[in-house]
Amino acid sequence: MFSFYKTSYTELYTTIAKLSREKMFYNTIKLDDKLETRIYLIFIHFSLIFNILKKKNIAKKITQDIFDNLFQNIEYHFRELGMGDVSVNKKMKDLNRIFYDILLKIQNLVDGDKSEINMNIVNKYLIINSKLRINNDVLKEYFEDFHNFCFNLDTKDIIRGKIKYNYKHGCP
Repeated sequence: MFSFYKTSYTELYTTIAKLSREKMFYNTIKLDDKLETRIYLIFIHFSLIFNILKKKNIAKKITQDIFDNLFQNIEYHFRELGMGDVSVNKKMKDLNRIFYDILLKIQNLVDGDKSEINMNIVNKYLIINSKLRINNDVLKEYFEDFHNFCFNLDTKDIIRGKIKYNYKHGCP
């Protein structure tokens, strides 16, 4: 079924998936702890990474392979959850559109003004159905810090998923 599946970027996906499961998102920031939220968090992380790789002139083939791996992993997990072909195909089409929306919004940011991440993306995707008051300031600080941390990493480490990011609220 996945004979074309490229496992060389699975470690990056796994690293980002673990980051999206951090309790801080659900306990401190108060995001809804559900699959959809985690996928959107994965998309935001990957969009920031793609933006960094683009700025560092990484080959488009590598970013395309990373993109393919991301969506193959998500599709695989949906199928593991028991979703059928029609449901998976429709969901993947919707998620692809959402990912590109997030990616384009992040790529259109002016350097140094990452507050748009908070306003445009978070409000649109992460707090749509939340009944809790979201801690936007911490979320904004988290993504700014994550972006700066990854930007200072060697691109080979990013591509290999060697991102040892540990967010400390309120720490520079």
